[in-house]
Amino acid sequence: MRIAMVSEHASPLAALGGVDAGGQNVHVAELSSALCRQGHQVTVYTRRESLVVPETIITDGGLRVVHVPAGPPVPLPKDRLLAHMGEFGAFLRRRWAAERPDVVHAHFWMSGLAAMLAVEGTGIPVVQTFHALGAVKRRHQGAADTSPPERIRLEEEIARRADRVIATCSDEVFELARMRMTRAKASVVPCGVDLERFQPAGPPAPPSGRHRILSVGRLVPRKGFDVAVTALTALPETELLLAGGPEDGRLDEDPEAQRLLRLAEQLGVRDRLVLLGQVPTAEMPALLRSADVVVCTPWYEPFGITPLEAMACGVPVVSAAVGGLIDTVVDGSTGTLVAPNDPAALAAAVRALLARPGTRRRYGLAGRRRMQLRYSWDRIAVDTLRVYQRACSPTELSTEDASGGRAVL
Repeated sequence: MRIAMVSEHASPLAALGGVDAGGQNVHVAELSSALCRQGHQVTVYTRRESLVVPETIITDGGLRVVHVPAGPPVPLPKDRLLAHMGEFGAFLRRRWAAERPDVVHAHFWMSGLAAMLAVEGTGIPVVQTFHALGAVKRRHQGAADTSPPERIRLEEEIARRADRVIATCSDEVFELARMRMTRAKASVVPCGVDLERFQPAGPPAPPSGRHRILSVGRLVPRKGFDVAVTALTALPETELLLAGGPEDGRLDEDPEAQRLLRLAEQLGVRDRLVLLGQVPTAEMPALLRSADVVVCTPWYEPFGITPLEAMACGVPVVSAAVGGLIDTVVDGSTGTLVAPNDPAALAAAVRALLARPGTRRRYGLAGRRRMQLRYSWDRIAVDTLRVYQRACSPTELSTEDASGGRAVL
């Protein structure tokens, strides 16, 4: 099958931990690689951010990455990319006229916009994964939401026009229904985890002599790292390691890093907070294995890959009960779910696990088993292919979809 992945801001080749580099980059890279292993031809189209890199790069696994000229060839915040999606879509349309894919899989709403512009009138089916929804972001961030004002309206239109929509968790299906999308069009396929890289066997990062809790993610307020910092006040003899930060490594110039350090100073826990900055992917398994508990404390989370990587390494997770984390972390089996934005509840859950090594081991074993059964990337690729096949089969379309009517964005 010839598969075109569109991921306008999230390159599968990018370093993780920056402001706009995170779970979507991992998802696109790992899903595409798994599909290649299963014999499919996969090309990822992502925006060119440098004139130094070649237009096309082919990885050792056969994945082709095309850097699309759309806007200036420099890194731009994703919320400033909407103006360049017409140029992005025009490039795709020209390329697909010569190299027609069997199916297009768009990741994020602006990729969906570019894909819709590119396939207009061609009959090429489009599968959409939003990864995050503007309505949810607006609900939680309010005036702090920097998304373009057109986002919510365009997401609703993209959801209506796409042949199929892949939701990464059950909570997202309910959000899509609120957008008046036909429920039968949605399929739930979660993110996956690299079970060979992330596993219990292997050396841990050096210990410090204290209990260690670990949080991983982009240094942005919605990740709720301040909840974990505050919880430290009720966790004596415990250190908190935060992995993530700007690509240049300059934590001293990162506003969120500085905010967290000031908070730790005010709370008297500065000596037990360690900001690691970006951690290379190759070093992440050892870091996870060194933790007694991994904590995830976002305000909201469309999915969240960190809990999968922790459970794959046999480490228990304490997580806010939000979004996709409700699906992945099984309360009382692989970890503990707590109310979001509640440092006291987080501290109580972590303290209970730190006091019970046997429970931590049991949760770790159950988490690893859960990842093996459901979350390998090869399993996710098989489930995704089923969605592609439905999108390509006219018999799978609803009456509305089969009518051929398409509104103009």
